[in-house]
Amino acid sequence: MTCNIAAFLPAMALERPDAVALVVPSGRDQSGKRTYTTCTYAQLDARSDRIAHGLLAYGLRRGSRAVLMVTPGESFFALTFGLFKAGIAPVLVDPGLGIAQLDQCIAEAEPDAFIGVTKAHLARAVLGWGRHSVQHLVSVDAMLGWGGATLAEIEALGANAGPMLAATAPDDLAAVLFTSGSTGPAKGAEYLHRHFVAQVEFIRDLYGITPGEIDLPTFPLFALFDPALGMTTVIPEMDFTRPARVDPTMLAELISDWGVTNVFGSPALLATVAAHGVPNGVYWPTVRRVLSAGAPVPWQVLEAMHQLLPPDAQVFTPYGATESLPVASIGSREVLAETRALTETGHGVCVGRPPTGVQVRVIAVDDRPLPTWDGVRELPPGEVGELCVFGPSTTQAYFGRPKATRLAKVARGEQLWHRMGDVGYFDAQGRLWYCGRKGHRVELPDRTLHTAPVEEIFNTHPSLRRSALVGVRKAGQTVPVVCLELHRDAKVRGKALVAELTEHAAEHGQTRGIVTFLEHPGFPVDIRHNAKIGREKLAVWAQEKLGWR
Repeated sequence: MTCNIAAFLPAMALERPDAVALVVPSGRDQSGKRTYTTCTYAQLDARSDRIAHGLLAYGLRRGSRAVLMVTPGESFFALTFGLFKAGIAPVLVDPGLGIAQLDQCIAEAEPDAFIGVTKAHLARAVLGWGRHSVQHLVSVDAMLGWGGATLAEIEALGANAGPMLAATAPDDLAAVLFTSGSTGPAKGAEYLHRHFVAQVEFIRDLYGITPGEIDLPTFPLFALFDPALGMTTVIPEMDFTRPARVDPTMLAELISDWGVTNVFGSPALLATVAAHGVPNGVYWPTVRRVLSAGAPVPWQVLEAMHQLLPPDAQVFTPYGATESLPVASIGSREVLAETRALTETGHGVCVGRPPTGVQVRVIAVDDRPLPTWDGVRELPPGEVGELCVFGPSTTQAYFGRPKATRLAKVARGEQLWHRMGDVGYFDAQGRLWYCGRKGHRVELPDRTLHTAPVEEIFNTHPSLRRSALVGVRKAGQTVPVVCLELHRDAKVRGKALVAELTEHAAEHGQTRGIVTFLEHPGFPVDIRHNAKIGREKLAVWAQEKLGWR
């Protein structure tokens, strides 16, 4: 049985050949109006066919792996679908990981080829990325003396060869997608072709996306679903590794010019958009939905975004991970009307309900591997435990990391469940609540504290931008400490703030007994999400600051 995620593209090219698949800003005309280059479905399909044939003629083979470091644009899409069509697995690593993790990720993936822009090839040459495995080099730009072929030469090799679609099976490797690395070492999740197909179906059905919609994705990986969904992709001009620095005016201009109906952005990006849009009266009249993933979206941002959107639109926050997405989803209306108040009183963050076909269980927290379900203890609604998931899009392994795979997967009959590494619980209505990362829990002699329930209580204080719970050792015992990042214009600081927070802590069961607070100049965070706090670094800082032993 042939199953290839790229099959959606020729199907769309046949059904809607002249429909615009990609829109790329190209500058401005003499009047200052933006200009664009466009690519139809037929053109994208034909170009990806040429690339697929060309890569195979160049020496790659079905089953090869190729690191892909290309700026989002037409070539990025054509290359990705060309690789899928040839049965070659792209290895996608976020450049925002940093040099050390990039080197490690590329080495683990053992790629046969390296495909990138000039900047990526310069880094590869200087830092030795893939030096032990890479045999084929392809540059989207002109080569600068290190051998290999340009993308134009690859396309010339595949010219006039006709359609191409490898007869891949559902369980054939489609891609290696590395996790964000914000909560531990980045790991390469093995995506099979059936995982991608399932994700497309989930996203389409969960959010009612229809062919002909216009998408503005500010996260490149999500943009790859657009051709499969029949959407036109409008590619923004931005640094995708630093979404919080996006230009909101540019986004509004693209939305106006193309009648964008769907926007995908991280919580950090939405915070920037909302902070600019509300005081400036920005309005996105054509947008039907906004999708945001990677971290919880603060209710203040959700509330502000509603002022930019039409009355019937809302922000959806799918919950999941690189290894399994989506796991659950919730809309901003339900958050603002119901769950926000519970979050502020220590219930955690509601992430909604699992979609049909996705199973989620809450199991007793255990840091050891759980090879089979026989060693699992399922917990009832209302009790906090580790979240475990299985569905058609749940990946089965990490590439080249058998130990990490054993720690994250549980065999249940013929099913392989994924341990999310997150803790949470189900409420009586069947909604899933996120309480933090399992590794960030603070275990005390009489109870266990989880980050989200504790922090959201303190985050209601108007002086706080955010807080972070860590455990610090004192005389052989673990003591809960809350680190504080204040707003620049915070009116309450120092001892007065500590007194107010201590009094507030005593009012809630989750925070009762917490009396140690430390002001921090600016939390270490993952720049791509700007919400995933480097708690391990904060714990070390707090230990040194307090001088406890």
